[in-house]
Amino acid sequence: MLHPNPLSDTPEPGQSALRRRLEVIIFGTGSVAGRRFDITLITLILLSVSIVILDSVDELHNHLGATFWTLELVLTGLFTLEYVIRIWSTHNRSAYILSFWGVIDLLAIVPTYIAFLFPEAAPLAVIRLLRVMRVFRVFRLVTLFAELNDILAVLRGTSKSIFVFLVMVLLVTIVFGCVIYVIEGPAHGFVSIPVSVYWAVVTITTVGYGDLVPQTMAGRFVAGLGMLIGYAIIAVPTAIITGKLWERLNRQRNPNPTLPWNCPLCAKQGHGLLAQYCQHCGAELDVPPDIRQQAEKQ
Repeated sequence: MLHPNPLSDTPEPGQSALRRRLEVIIFGTGSVAGRRFDITLITLILLSVSIVILDSVDELHNHLGATFWTLELVLTGLFTLEYVIRIWSTHNRSAYILSFWGVIDLLAIVPTYIAFLFPEAAPLAVIRLLRVMRVFRVFRLVTLFAELNDILAVLRGTSKSIFVFLVMVLLVTIVFGCVIYVIEGPAHGFVSIPVSVYWAVVTITTVGYGDLVPQTMAGRFVAGLGMLIGYAIIAVPTAIITGKLWERLNRQRNPNPTLPWNCPLCAKQGHGLLAQYCQHCGAELDVPPDIRQQAEKQ
């Protein structure tokens, strides 16, 4: 729900002039007020993150802990007010709330409120550093912002495939954990199935902390098998995401669909869906009907 181009000041149906004006300032960067708002917001975000980082230093926390906490409360109050105004001013509230940026804006303020119940959660406020990515549009780096949107779109498009793959990985990990628990047992440090599953996760991801090591030949064989599977686990999601991103880039470079068919004479591609003859040498393409139908569906 971010607009790299200036928004119109004309109110939407059912939207007051004040709401529209705030939407133009908050979501747009075409006006001077909008740019000043975004730059001020980024400055406050960087200040807040700096406070969280400095507060983690014991010497500074002992001397300035109360001051840091007061500043954090003030900044969180400002971010909360900004988030509420965003929801109130936008003409499509559900789209903003459920968008990537809407979720990030919400996560930026939640940790401080959680810290009232669980003080150790306060450092999670560094999540709001992700909001600094708005600098791409504030300084009109539209190309970078478009690239970011492309990556997010690919992640959304591959989410189901990645989810299915992660479920399969989870099942494989549990099986490996159970097998190593049976083989090694408590005598070699595998005192329970959860601990063995932890070992399986560390092994399959090829991290290898070394806190748990199989002692038997059978256990080492299982560990080696898990390491080999780990390489495949790393490669599969990378291939899925890379493939989708490559397809998206190709569609942007060549928005007009073409036949996935080489000319039998000059071996060149790039022919239109209805082409009967090669546009390069004039030879008859003789495309099989199923290939042409598949290309038309895409």
